[in-house]
Amino acid sequence: VQLQASGGGLVQAGGSLRLSCTASGRTFSSYTMAWFRQAEGKEREFVAAIVWSGHATQYGASVKGRFTISRDNAKNTVYLQMNSLKPEDTAIYYCAAERTLVIHTTTSRYDYWGQGTQVTVSS
Repeated sequence: VQLQASGGGLVQAGGSLRLSCTASGRTFSSYTMAWFRQAEGKEREFVAAIVWSGHATQYGASVKGRFTISRDNAKNTVYLQMNSLKPEDTAIYYCAAERTLVIHTTTSRYDYWGQGTQVTVSS
């Protein structure tokens, strides 16, 4: 599985962005998809994940209520809608895939990673 993330950019605090991650391969629907982020000088942090069916999601505490993860299996794409953005959301955002029916929040569980897309939130 190859993952291509896009949609990052510069936005003012309080604004919104939508990230997309498109996967190659014909088994996209078999994978749990996740977003992680890594701010400069910090460890990679779990942001959100969604199971193959879309019926279960999980969010990191710092983004819950502001971010929404979704997927379109017909388009092999997972999305991250980010609202009410804060300067502390500034980071490189990575999408990841794991062939599983459940959600894990640790980086070591994910087999495939996209290249990352930069999100910068100005105050």
